[in-house]
Amino acid sequence: MEAPTSLAAATPVANVAIVQMKPLKGQYARNLEEASRAFAQLAQGEAKPNAVLLPEAAMTGYFLEGAVYDLALPAQRFASDLASAWRSAAGDAPVELCCGFYENDAGTYYNSAMYLRVRGDAHEIVHVHRKMFLPTYGVFDEERFHSRGRRLSVFDTAFGRGAMLICEDAWHAITSTIAAVKGARVIFVPSAAPGRGIEGDGELTSIVRWRELLRGIAMEHGLYVIYAGLAGFEGGKGMTGSSCIIDPWGRIQVSAPAIGACIVRGFIDPREADLARASLPLLGDLAAVLPDLLLDDELPLPKGRS
Repeated sequence: MEAPTSLAAATPVANVAIVQMKPLKGQYARNLEEASRAFAQLAQGEAKPNAVLLPEAAMTGYFLEGAVYDLALPAQRFASDLASAWRSAAGDAPVELCCGFYENDAGTYYNSAMYLRVRGDAHEIVHVHRKMFLPTYGVFDEERFHSRGRRLSVFDTAFGRGAMLICEDAWHAITSTIAAVKGARVIFVPSAAPGRGIEGDGELTSIVRWRELLRGIAMEHGLYVIYAGLAGFEGGKGMTGSSCIIDPWGRIQVSAPAIGACIVRGFIDPREADLARASLPLLGDLAAVLPDLLLDDELPLPKGRS
């Protein structure tokens, strides 16, 4: 795929990759090695990525239940391991890595995602997002084993402000809305989504709904959505991969298959968000009206807060 050329060449364009993982359940070191092999492929040639996104629970598998207490790591330890995996494959090439992991914060456990900046021998945790919506229904049992995140923040990346939403976080319209109002131009979505249902053309219903959801987020807010889906089977439940990059017009720039580990690459041009928002200024309208919506005394919000 060629970089976008519709705009003046002076605007920086970010080279982005998604590593769609098919982890071995519970085998952290082995999965980290697989990630490093993928990083080595990305490091070949001149077009090294500026940013790489990996799925939710990419290094352990998703359905851990009680084993999460053995495999969850402090953020600093996970950052060091992930940075080392990159360096062992790509040397001193700079990169920004976004990856889901199970976090142990002094005995409190979260389903988290980290945005990590690696520069030579140094690395910096830019942000850790803790999953806010913990599915505990159907095949899911997250709230039994994890605590809930309490804040949705935006942070600086090499190509503009970003935010992270982990899987179900993205299914609630208010989360992407808040991220956009706070200034996000890119939303990273690490996910572990089991396949469910069959559409008339034979495609899984869950894949169709995810695609429609992500395109809607991108179009409504005029921003990029980068989605990394876990692949493979865990306990008879098949993850649906289907990683993709969606531009601010809602167009799917690149996508991965539902099955198997793979790498997909695309580009982020920050000015595409400017053009999309200028042509359909919904975000500006939202920023103006949102305070009135939130002050509605019929909403179930805590009292006494302005």
